[in-house]
Amino acid sequence: MSVSKNKATNSVLKSEKKSLLRFFALYVAMITFVIVLLSLFYYQSQEKLMLAEQRATLSKYAYIQTKRLKVLHHYFDERTTYPRDPRFKSAIYDIEYMKIFSLLEHEPEHFDKEIYITQDKKYIHFIKSLDEYYLGTKYLVIEVEDDGVWRSEIWKHIIGYGFLAFFLFMLFGLYLAKLFLKPMRDSIMLLDRFIKDTTHELNTPLSAILANIEMMDRDAMIEKNKKKLERINIAAKTVSVLYKDLTYMTLEQEKKREKEDIAIKPVLENRVEYFDILARSKHITFDLSLQHATIFMERQKFVRIIDNLISNAIKYNKRGGKIKIVLQENMLSISDTGVGISKDKIPFMFDRYMRFNQSEGGFGVGLSIVKQIVDECGMKIEVHSEVGKGTTMVIKW
Repeated sequence: MSVSKNKATNSVLKSEKKSLLRFFALYVAMITFVIVLLSLFYYQSQEKLMLAEQRATLSKYAYIQTKRLKVLHHYFDERTTYPRDPRFKSAIYDIEYMKIFSLLEHEPEHFDKEIYITQDKKYIHFIKSLDEYYLGTKYLVIEVEDDGVWRSEIWKHIIGYGFLAFFLFMLFGLYLAKLFLKPMRDSIMLLDRFIKDTTHELNTPLSAILANIEMMDRDAMIEKNKKKLERINIAAKTVSVLYKDLTYMTLEQEKKREKEDIAIKPVLENRVEYFDILARSKHITFDLSLQHATIFMERQKFVRIIDNLISNAIKYNKRGGKIKIVLQENMLSISDTGVGISKDKIPFMFDRYMRFNQSEGGFGVGLSIVKQIVDECGMKIEVHSEVGKGTTMVIKW
């Protein structure tokens, strides 16, 4: 089944973002470790290859120098000048590693290694152990400069191929992430389609119920029937708020309407009056502290914010609780004395379909709509909540 996408469906939920960030953090750490490990192995293998190539040359130099030491040893009374060679520098040490004579730029670091690079990365040393002690020599050290060309080439390969491998791994990681999230996205899209179809079917019967409730003559009813009508009215208004949210989410959010200067106080008073019958069903009272304030935005979007915040304050309030609404210039606060929510769940309460109290009805779309409108209009929303004491929603603009 193909399902159309809307802007809200395409947005990534915070829970999705958190999962994606955790996945990519672990994935990037893993591929970085693998690339670094492979680079280290490559560097060491190339270093060994270079030393193996140098070993042949330095062995030849050591053979030549040994012959010269032999000659010097036998004719020491006549010749006392240590043999030198422009291609390399050398030194001789006795069996106890004591220096006999040295032309080296860098003192030997190891006598148990045949060939190695000095710590300053400037020279290569070749150590040859002599069987015959010419001039008391046990160890002959041959030194040549390390020009570092091989090292530069290795780093070019490591950086070039490393970035290429990292880029390819990241593309593969994005593909994996999309593959893992596809079932979730498909489920959300199917749910959006179901809600859209359901909303369309609700329109006619809900309008008929609300219209007939308004037309009924309550004065002609007995008290028992008045209570029944009131319960029907409460249920119809509850469904009406949900219907308006679903309509906005699936049909209205893409429509652009004219912005206007809205006097907030009359709107709040009107919506409190609308929800009064729902509040009275739970013996909830309103405490209003309203100053004059205005806001420039689309009226329909502002009403959706107010309706959802008041509806939630009623829905998650305790019986006999209170809702306090404070309006000041550039600030609106709606507080309840209900169940509250833990701090670790607050960042996710604006995610679509997110519900933390399964005993209450709804699809979990109201606060998602509120956050979407608040962000679109450049406002800010703050949540202050404590479990068992209530929640305060503060909107600033």
